[in-house]
Amino acid sequence: MKIRWLAVLLLSVAALRTAAAEVRLNSSTPERYEVIPGDTLWEIAGRFLVNPWEWPAVWRRNPHVINPDLIYPGDVLQLDRAGGQAMVRVSQPSETRLSPRIRIDPTPPAIPTIRMAAIRPFLSTPSVLTEEERSTTPDVIGLDEGRILGGENDLIYVRSIRTAVPDSYTVFRAGQPYTDADTGVLLGYEGLYVADAQLRSTGEPATLQLLRSEREVRIGDRVLPMRPEPTGLYVQPHVTSRRMRGHIISVLEGVNEIGQYNIVALDRGSRDGIEVGHVFDIRQQGKEIREIYSSFGGKVFSPEQPAGSLMVFRVFKRVSYALVLQATRAIHVLDIIQTP
Repeated sequence: MKIRWLAVLLLSVAALRTAAAEVRLNSSTPERYEVIPGDTLWEIAGRFLVNPWEWPAVWRRNPHVINPDLIYPGDVLQLDRAGGQAMVRVSQPSETRLSPRIRIDPTPPAIPTIRMAAIRPFLSTPSVLTEEERSTTPDVIGLDEGRILGGENDLIYVRSIRTAVPDSYTVFRAGQPYTDADTGVLLGYEGLYVADAQLRSTGEPATLQLLRSEREVRIGDRVLPMRPEPTGLYVQPHVTSRRMRGHIISVLEGVNEIGQYNIVALDRGSRDGIEVGHVFDIRQQGKEIREIYSSFGGKVFSPEQPAGSLMVFRVFKRVSYALVLQATRAIHVLDIIQTP
């Protein structure tokens, strides 16, 4: 039995070494790089590697720092080719890591995995609604002083909230339906964030006061208890071990062509094995080729073309949201996502 477990262990170590050896470096990989404010882990990994999600295979844990998984502005990263395997290590930790002296300025945070400004508005809003949430949650039936539209600090009246806990709500508006690109099955509805609101009194109707708003509140909008913002700002990008294909089914903010740092919705969710941090290749759908001189009829399509990559940052049961990290050509709704 001991021999069997030893063999398994040795095979596992060999597999890890092979994986590390197969990681491809960029042709312009720097020997040294100093991390600056505004960097992200994804961008730094892209400086060293062809596939940034393979970063863990070359990132050497550094025992002399408190948390070797975090990188800070001022860290100097060194490419180390010793032993025939390319590794990246911190050759010079930032002053933030080394100095125990009393500070006046707050300690700079570790750099995030991706650009948080692009996704922060989508972390705590409803985003994906079920049929029940779209049709049965309390709705706005009126506004203070007979207003038609409401904004910050206005009072709104909402049908039937009987309990004072919770007291923080999100006002939302149901948007377009999300459907599976292959089957046409309804997956949910886009939840358009409208405003935050604070409960002032319960009853029929209940009274809420609007706080931060992105759109004007109108009669017919609905409210849901505010959901806590998910953590995972420093989540490690990684590739799922299973082969998976899906589609981009929507792009938020209503643009026609999708580019770097756009937010997209995918027709795959937790029930399909999607996790926060999963990285996928984007492949442009093949285009129909018109056969002018052919007499055979039928349709012929050009091959799929690589178009970029994205990373999932929020997951629902049937739908996920992802940030486009790289776009090598124009990306469109119904383009394909697949395991790299």
